This record gives sequence, structure tokens and C-alpha cells, in this order.
Amino acid sequence: MAVVIVHDGEPPEKALKRFKRLVEQEQILTEVKRREYYEKPSERKKKRERARRKRILKALKKQQQLM
Repeated sequence: MAVVIVHDGEPPEKALKRFKRLVEQEQILTEVKRREYYEKPSERKKKRERARRKRILKALKKQQQLM
């Protein structure tokens, strides 16, 4: 849970910026988006496999460009 304590005399904009950074570091929004809809285990597996293939292809393309 992201908690930010606002210090005396601290502008609210600065506290909000710290809160946003904390939420991003704890990956709260990505977790909320992931849990927004139920995803069957088989769909989750397929999604991970597609992401893995995409990473591999991207690495291969990058490696070929360097040659």
C-alpha cells in the first residue's frame, strides 16, 4: 500500500509527485489492470509465450543491426 506523509510546509504538488512515483515503483497500476478481468490460466500461458517470442525476436533484430 502506498502511503505518503505530507510534511509541514510541503507543497501538495510535491507530495503528489512522490505518491505517483511510489505507486509506479510498487507497480500498483499494472497489478490493477492485470486483475481487472479474469484471465484463464491457458490464456495467461499463451500471453507469456507471445511476450517471450517477441523479446527474442527483438533481441535478434537488434543483434543483426549491430553486425
